[in-house]
Amino acid sequence: MTTLHLAVDRSAGIPIHRQIYEGLRRAILDGRLRPGQQVPSTRALAAELEVSRLPVLTAYEQLLHECYLDGRAGSGTFVSAALPDDLLRSPVPPSARSASSTPPRVRDYGGLGPFRTSLPALDQFPRAQWARLVARHARALTHAEMMYGDPAGVVSLRIAIAEHLRAARAVRCEVEQVLVVSGSQSALRLAAAVLLAPGDRVAMEEPGYPGARAALRAGGAEVVPVPVDEQGLRVASLRRRGRRVRAVYVTPSHQYPLGMSMTAARRLALLDWAFRQEAWVLEDDYDSEYRYVSRPLGALQGMDAHERVIYIGTFSKVLFPAMRVGYLVVPPSLWQRFVDARAAIDLFSPTLYQLALAEFLREGHFARHLRRMRGVYLKRRAALLSGLARHCGDRLTVYNADAGLHVAVMLSPGLDDTAVVQRMAKRGLTAAALSTCYAEPLRRSGLLLGFGGSTERRLLEATRTLGEILRA
Repeated sequence: MTTLHLAVDRSAGIPIHRQIYEGLRRAILDGRLRPGQQVPSTRALAAELEVSRLPVLTAYEQLLHECYLDGRAGSGTFVSAALPDDLLRSPVPPSARSASSTPPRVRDYGGLGPFRTSLPALDQFPRAQWARLVARHARALTHAEMMYGDPAGVVSLRIAIAEHLRAARAVRCEVEQVLVVSGSQSALRLAAAVLLAPGDRVAMEEPGYPGARAALRAGGAEVVPVPVDEQGLRVASLRRRGRRVRAVYVTPSHQYPLGMSMTAARRLALLDWAFRQEAWVLEDDYDSEYRYVSRPLGALQGMDAHERVIYIGTFSKVLFPAMRVGYLVVPPSLWQRFVDARAAIDLFSPTLYQLALAEFLREGHFARHLRRMRGVYLKRRAALLSGLARHCGDRLTVYNADAGLHVAVMLSPGLDDTAVVQRMAKRGLTAAALSTCYAEPLRRSGLLLGFGGSTERRLLEATRTLGEILRA
């Protein structure tokens, strides 16, 4: 096992998790940690640095998310073998840096080109209304609101979230169960810290959301892939994984990435499995508000009679990602453990946005925005499907377009989706390769094409460009 020499300065004013992240990242870029080399476990590194395990988990999670590290089930964590060559080149000497006027490159986390997944219609957000609410609360902040906040979140926002979830998502909850966090990734990391010990097995949909897989592995869990079909997670396959599975991560209302909804029979079977195994269900309800061929489905949590479901939601997909406000609905038996862990990780979420968002929900702006956006996204979805049929119909097949903000398509045999995505990026298109959502070697080649963040005209133009790339 590699021994790392990282410096942690508690007086530096920089969060410890950031110091660990920067130290590991620099060791990789400088070549002191080589591709394929195993790094210490989070527990071992925490002991070596004489810090708690939480900042190490946070640093590892970010490095896994950015693909500097690769978690392998049952084996440990390794430096990614697929690091781009330009990341591994020798660092520029100080003299050359001082002579250069080139500004530092800023990571764009996927860009804003057509087909970007998980991106809402930022051009349609009611900025003026939001700005008024934020400014109003900024001017009226009391001394108490400027102090350290409640780890569970501002009470007015938790009340508003509970009321919305009961009415719109059929979630069974009270304000005492709602915990505000900084997004679904934060929620998953928190759930893993509370519910799982290193080496515990967590089942996950195959294919599934790579960000969830990274968050669960960062906590030391062994992620076990379970296949999905047109009815959702195959619970019979989950049962065959044995009694050691402590939790399962699912996206039942709109499966990521393929888009199907879990049937009522599968939902009941999954809840029965969780009750009998004394396991937990992590329900990610990430963009369930938008359905185009039927009414929105109720949450799995609302069917749970035995309080085995931890419900996760976010405002990133329905408002804007930079808001960084998400939430969990936690069974009462777990409440104090979640609150204590939340306080240990980063104390509390910023108060100002919570106050503004609470009023945004309470005054009805959120409900009106959702109603309006359903019409906007319906038109953008229609434009995407029309363009695909016109320009790409002989090279791909639409798999599912019933809900959400992206469409899953399957490529013709012989087409490598990762190569297609790279060629698309050179033409200004930002798509995701379906194969990256698989944990096991047997993968399907396809694309995830987001339509939420682009106008109808841009989507039609983008499908024409995609057709040219596929025919080439």
